[in-house]
Amino acid sequence: MMKKLSIALLLVMSGALGFAQTSQPAVTEDFKPSVLNQPGKEYPQVNSQGYARFRIEAPYAQSVTVSLGLGGRGGTKLVRMADSIWMGTTEGPMDEGFHYYHLTVDGGVFNDPGTLNFYGSTRWESGIEIPAHDQDFYALKNVPHGFVQQILFPSASTNTSRRAFVYTPPDYGKDNSKRYPVLYLQHGWGEDETAWSVQGHANLIMDNLIAEGKIKPFIIVMTYGMTNEIKFGSGLRNFDIKPFQTVLVDELIPYIDAHFNTLADQAHRAMAGLSMGGMETKMITLNRPEVFSHFALLSGGMYAPEDIKDQSKVKLIFLSCGSKEGPDRIKKAATALKDAGFNAVSYISENTAHEFLTWRRSLYQLAPLLFLE
Repeated sequence: MMKKLSIALLLVMSGALGFAQTSQPAVTEDFKPSVLNQPGKEYPQVNSQGYARFRIEAPYAQSVTVSLGLGGRGGTKLVRMADSIWMGTTEGPMDEGFHYYHLTVDGGVFNDPGTLNFYGSTRWESGIEIPAHDQDFYALKNVPHGFVQQILFPSASTNTSRRAFVYTPPDYGKDNSKRYPVLYLQHGWGEDETAWSVQGHANLIMDNLIAEGKIKPFIIVMTYGMTNEIKFGSGLRNFDIKPFQTVLVDELIPYIDAHFNTLADQAHRAMAGLSMGGMETKMITLNRPEVFSHFALLSGGMYAPEDIKDQSKVKLIFLSCGSKEGPDRIKKAATALKDAGFNAVSYISENTAHEFLTWRRSLYQLAPLLFLE
């Protein structure tokens, strides 16, 4: 699935991890299995303070490290115990929310057999969830649920059928005359079209907001952004938005409008993206202003007033990031847009970095602002 918001590349976890040290506060021994563990697996575990503990069986290994972030930045070195077991606890608490990670065993990269896998960093990675204090807004509740379905749509420009996932709200289909606005929601670099509904819980966020009467129901479409062929760093200079723009605007949108009950006009169409998906969102919304009226960049850069040629076509600009991502730039950009007469909103996720809790919270804040008549 990045240090500069404008070229956001990959999910970077905050905080290096290592051996538990005596200088740290005492670790509370109330560890429980992560909610993302495979059935019946006890490890990895998390405690009430946000520490994570790992246990790996590797009888012939000489070194085992749990790596988090880009290229294994930071890591918890596990200690060999009895019976070929390796164990270790993070040096300090991790940020709340979802984190990718993998194991480095004697220099080789492997996934943790104890947990589920999630597509990020251009590969299937292990995942761990540190319970968030505000997790109720994306919790699975006893409310009416929408439907996330896979579609395959023809793409003449790429000479293949491409995949997207479509969220339809709980009342979709009960009245065939009812039409819905559409949000096209993009993942970040290293991820794919599964990210928003799996790591991001976009469908549960929507279900809960609709059940609480906080939003008008709308459809969400999530497709692959064709970004992962780009090499990290300097490769962005050669990034060409045109192939994906053609797929999205000229192929996917007409397919969605033909096969779903949509309000098929610019006023009822939004585009948003996290990280590099935000960069794609900015490029496409500026290139094709007749297609989208609501723009949202989630840890994915900024708009300036001079970027937009026809202010009358833009109903909303939403900018967000985590408080650990340099939020002043987002706030200043939103202020400049407001001063220029745009309906601009900024949101800063407290105590998070370039990670999915930032983006879950951002979607939660964005959704009630979309498609207001």
